Amino acid sequence: MVRSVLAVLAGIVALTITSFAVEALVDPLLMQIFPQALPTRAAIGQNLPASLLMFAYTALCVVFGGYVTAWIADRAPLRHALIMGAVQTALTVMAMVSLRDQAPLRNWIAALVFSMPCTWLGGTLRENQTKRPLASQAH
Repeated sequence: MVRSVLAVLAGIVALTITSFAVEALVDPLLMQIFPQALPTRAAIGQNLPASLLMFAYTALCVVFGGYVTAWIADRAPLRHALIMGAVQTALTVMAMVSLRDQAPLRNWIAALVFSMPCTWLGGTLRENQTKRPLASQAH
């Protein structure tokens, strides 16, 4: 039970750290490359192409979180990844309610719609890794 809880928490932490790290690198870069279109961080969330980029790297971070959860859980990796996805979805709803003005509604909806599929993908990637026979055993 403790390992299950730690696996889910580790997945949330992994996706949060990677997402914020990428954002910390990408946002200033976008503002430097496109100063007219993206003069501030707030403009990034309102700009559709920038939002799509943000969505893409965030989705990859959620996949990574699902993978980490499945890796640490060891037993029932996909189920643990999906639990992590449900927790992430609940956290997104809480953020959406309390930080409503931080991003357009489309960004919140995209995060809600894709949280579970992304964590499923991460969990599935890890599960498939563990099912694959080693090359030395295959011969």
